[in-house]
Amino acid sequence: MFGLDLYRRFPVLAIRDFRLLLADRLLAPGAVAFSLVGVSFAVLDLTGSTADLSYVLAAQIAPSLIFTLISGVFADRFPPQRVIIAANVLIAVSEGALGLLVVTGHAVLWHMIVLEALTGIGMAAFWPASQALLPRIVPDDLLQEANALSRLAMNIAQMGGAAVAGLVVAAVGPGWAMTVCGVGLLGTVPLLLAIRAGAGERVPGTGMIRELRDGWSEFVSHTWLWAIVAQFAVVLMAWYGGFQVLGPAVAKAHLGGPAAWGLIMAAEAAGLILGGLLSLWFTPRRPMLFVVCIGGIMALSPLSLAMRWPLVVICGSTVILGVMMEIMVVQWSVALVRNIPQQKLARVSAYDALGSVVAMPLGALVAGPLAGRIGLSATQYGAAGLMVLAAAFTLLSREVRTMRSPEAAGEGLTPAPAVK
Repeated sequence: MFGLDLYRRFPVLAIRDFRLLLADRLLAPGAVAFSLVGVSFAVLDLTGSTADLSYVLAAQIAPSLIFTLISGVFADRFPPQRVIIAANVLIAVSEGALGLLVVTGHAVLWHMIVLEALTGIGMAAFWPASQALLPRIVPDDLLQEANALSRLAMNIAQMGGAAVAGLVVAAVGPGWAMTVCGVGLLGTVPLLLAIRAGAGERVPGTGMIRELRDGWSEFVSHTWLWAIVAQFAVVLMAWYGGFQVLGPAVAKAHLGGPAAWGLIMAAEAAGLILGGLLSLWFTPRRPMLFVVCIGGIMALSPLSLAMRWPLVVICGSTVILGVMMEIMVVQWSVALVRNIPQQKLARVSAYDALGSVVAMPLGALVAGPLAGRIGLSATQYGAAGLMVLAAAFTLLSREVRTMRSPEAAGEGLTPAPAVK
């Protein structure tokens, strides 16, 4: 009886392949959360250097500059769940190997850089394939519901994983956390193999360069798309350097160590969960304006650490920010599906992902050495300022300020730009 009520309330749950995807999106993010906490503290325990942490995390992001686009082509050619399987297995092997090296005391810095680069290849392959998979198993009228529920499952898993990972790292060390990540990701393979989504349509005789060119033409033809991506290239560069790279160092020095950082990660996931629930019913009236403003508000992340707010206040602000970020991510995913032809969706998503993260390695490489020279707080203040400036410049676009959602315009499910 409960199951029937659930299916009536959320019809997308009646789709077998979506239920399998939902199970995968509970297991995989929970496993990856162990890596997010474990890697940073493994480097800090080994070398104590924020500069070394920058190099390792930059190595994790750098492969996206090449492999995201290649993955976009593959995910448009082949069943996207197979691309995700390959990505998950690669991450599982690299994280598991690094975890064992750390546990046995044999890890050195170059091991971490090489293995995290392999992890980065897997992460780069995952995103375009993930974007392409959902519309192949869910009808258009259920896309927002499917995106919201899918993201909700991921964020619940991330919250639980981050909280437990922080305790594991504090109790037995970061190596075991990375080993758990590897085992968990291998567990997703049977779920993904059971999904029946097929390959996309491909024009005969086209090579990879031609397919990339077609994806680029589609990407640049939408002003709302490339403008938001350009803004987030700056936002994510500053956020990654000021918050993700330097955050563990602040937590270790001032907030109590890995358990505190795990709580901050869990607080972000809690906000994302609340935002996912709101996304089932709420759509911003001016989504482009909404996303630009959220990009500016994300400056709270490095700012809260720079100002040395109490841990409870940092966690509270992180929850609120997570709510707003999740609403915009759900709307953005739905907008891509509604506006981009399905046979080009993975390639356009690849350009979206690449443009957004293209400057993140620079943020990672600069943040650690700069913090060593001018201090943690000064570097984080600078990161927050860049994020606000990027939002201010993007607001100069009239289209960004005035674009309305299809629901606000009374157009139902007709294509309309949405948030990033």
